[in-house]
Amino acid sequence: MADIEPRPAAGVAGAAAPGTAGTAARGTAGEGTAGEGTVGEGQPRGEPRLPVVLTLLVAIAIPFLMPDQLVPATHWLIPLIILVLMVAMLVLDPGRIDRRSERLHWLRLGILVVLALGSFYATIALTVALVKGSASITNSPSALLRTGGLVWLGLLITFGFLYWELDLGGPGERAHTQRQFPDLAFPQDMNPNIAPPDWHPSFIDYLYLGLTNNLAFSPTDVMPLKHWAKLTMGVQSVASLLVIGLVIARAVNIFK
Repeated sequence: MADIEPRPAAGVAGAAAPGTAGTAARGTAGEGTAGEGTVGEGQPRGEPRLPVVLTLLVAIAIPFLMPDQLVPATHWLIPLIILVLMVAMLVLDPGRIDRRSERLHWLRLGILVVLALGSFYATIALTVALVKGSASITNSPSALLRTGGLVWLGLLITFGFLYWELDLGGPGERAHTQRQFPDLAFPQDMNPNIAPPDWHPSFIDYLYLGLTNNLAFSPTDVMPLKHWAKLTMGVQSVASLLVIGLVIARAVNIFK
């Protein structure tokens, strides 16, 4: 009786193939899940640098137009620091603003600290001068309105830059990720039907947020969701209210 040789394990191999394919498919799907929330390659999401540069140039010019009492140290110190940091920022992230870099993040935070130092110093100095009536600007309507406008503009730029840098880790991080669980909820976040699928806010959006909060002393169309955003918008509202309220009150007294 001839020995019956076992059949080749074609069935086993055939069964293994679907299993392998299934495993591979699951692995691919797993990779897709792991990458969820990340923007695919070939999709430019970076912001143009021009609005940021122009805004910082305005911030550089403000101290030169301020009275001596409202500027810490000399008139050129803060503008020089901002200029140096801005040039370094542009060199490290040429073209559109889309580079993920901890060094860039800290560099922009340095710009933010300098902006905040100048704005808060000017706000406090102007408040003290208006309350005490100790500065020459408090007796001149034109000088008072011009100075108050400069301080108010400095607050707008500082807080607009702050929101831009801190929301979801900054512009470099936002350029590479889908917009999920934001710190600041724009109308497009709350109603995706009014925006394209890959929409994300740019510097102009954050500057507009600073403008509306400076004027309304409260959120308007953008809602703060995280604690830092709520506290920051509260501080901005109080600072803007001090500047506008005291300047208008003093101006009315002068005109009388």
